[in-house]
Amino acid sequence: MEPLSPLDEAGIARAVLAAQRAFSNAQTLDELKEARLVHTGDNAPITQANMRIKGLEKSERPVAGKLMGRARKDIQVALTAATERIEAEVEARMLVEETVDVTLPVTRTPSGARHPLPALMEDISDLFIGMGWQVAEGPELEHEWFNFDSLNFGPDHPARQMQDTFYVDGVAHAGSEADVETQPGLVLRTHTSPVQSHALLERGVPLYIVCPGKVFRTDALDATHTPVFHQIEGLAVDKGLTMEHLKGTLDHFAQQLFGEQARTRLRPSYFPFTEPSAEMDLWFPQKKGGPGWIEWGGCGMVNPEVLRNAGIDPEEYTGFAFGMGIERTLMLRNAIADMRDMVEGDIRFSQQFGTTGRGN
Repeated sequence: MEPLSPLDEAGIARAVLAAQRAFSNAQTLDELKEARLVHTGDNAPITQANMRIKGLEKSERPVAGKLMGRARKDIQVALTAATERIEAEVEARMLVEETVDVTLPVTRTPSGARHPLPALMEDISDLFIGMGWQVAEGPELEHEWFNFDSLNFGPDHPARQMQDTFYVDGVAHAGSEADVETQPGLVLRTHTSPVQSHALLERGVPLYIVCPGKVFRTDALDATHTPVFHQIEGLAVDKGLTMEHLKGTLDHFAQQLFGEQARTRLRPSYFPFTEPSAEMDLWFPQKKGGPGWIEWGGCGMVNPEVLRNAGIDPEEYTGFAFGMGIERTLMLRNAIADMRDMVEGDIRFSQQFGTTGRGN
């Protein structure tokens, strides 16, 4: 087929008529989208003809421009009319299909549903209580020393920067921008690890605790991140504890949550508050696409400096710690693809977990 010339008045009229018919015949927005791409997209005859104007003689360009301008306007008018028609039909159909009979009796006391996140945190806590551990909690508004310094985060550690941490108090600006200094103050805790420092100072050793709770980081809300989320951490400090005890605890924990086939593996990593440190992977039999390893959390032996900060002699006591996100755990267990479903407040999300109840 010969390319459409921007001076071919009859050919342009045929292209406009073809577009108008295609838009008129479209019955759904998807069909209209396909027709729009065919008749107004980069490869459409009208679009290609319009691009050829620059190759014409200077005296021919005004005539071609007038023809193409009128053609593009006619096509746009037809596209707008088709869009309005289809949207009106969709709206009318929705009004019919979603009609509610307001005369029907309703339940005066609506059914409620408990959110699965706190339910899962309680289940995990109960699991460790059954093992003889205790549950420890701490403030969400935390002193910077507990959130960072007590856990061996140096003053220049990236996690302390404003882009990661919500500072409530203590960021002082002195002089020029280059002279800005950060003074110890208050932060919204970025992890539940400061609860470990509180517990070591208040309860002493030996100590076996899990720390469930809400934490805060300056992340944008998307399918896999949220600025407010939940963690649960475990801490054991006693005489003679080793990585073998840590691995056994993690395997038991995984099997209780994900089934008897579940197990964990450790990969070398780095965290300021543990040494050695490891990333913890979960062997997940129900993994989409077949059984496989999925990153679940972090763990390691408690750094001696953390013990010293709590007044514990690391020559006499050792400890291990681990932590994982509750949201990620729930996503793995229940095949939830988008973390935003957990925070939107739609009661239907909670109802699917069977935690419904009657309101008062």
